[in-house]
Amino acid sequence: MSLKLNVVVCSTRPGRVGLSIGRWFDAYAKAHGGFEVELVDLADFALPVFDKPHHPRLRQYEHAHTKAWSASVESADAFVFVTPEYNYGPPPSLLNAMNYLVHEWRDKVAGFVSYAGVSGGLRAVQAEKLIMANFKIMPLPEQVTIPMFPQHMDAEKNFKPNEMHETSAKAMLDELVRWARALKAMRAGA
Repeated sequence: MSLKLNVVVCSTRPGRVGLSIGRWFDAYAKAHGGFEVELVDLADFALPVFDKPHHPRLRQYEHAHTKAWSASVESADAFVFVTPEYNYGPPPSLLNAMNYLVHEWRDKVAGFVSYAGVSGGLRAVQAEKLIMANFKIMPLPEQVTIPMFPQHMDAEKNFKPNEMHETSAKAMLDELVRWARALKAMRAGA
């Protein structure tokens, strides 16, 4: 059973480091081999603040950006959200993107690669897990946490993981595969 993982870079802020961290995780996930992996950058979708005239449960998408975002999310069996922590919470770009859709998220699994200062983004992930559970996404406890992320960036702003990051990434990917298989089978039987 082929499984697809979308590695979603959640920050759209100019000068962000999330894309560098996302590129590292994308390459790591491809080497892991459990998934067909796609790096998805929220900035590429240019989603304005929720601009749809119809509730997302109706799937009456009128805008090209909504249709493209829906297709991207629908295509995945699992997600890894590469997320910063903004003011003790999730980035608004992720919350906005989540609210664009309903059905496309259902019965899929999510992992997290979080980064920030001393917290490593843990507070953002805790809030994101609560929100995602309401979309019927299974958020895993396994995650990659990157505290004091500037210490792991080289002069060209490339992320340089340490052993803990790689060990955590493997553990999370192993669990993502297990859950993605089970939930894909469940969706097929629904």
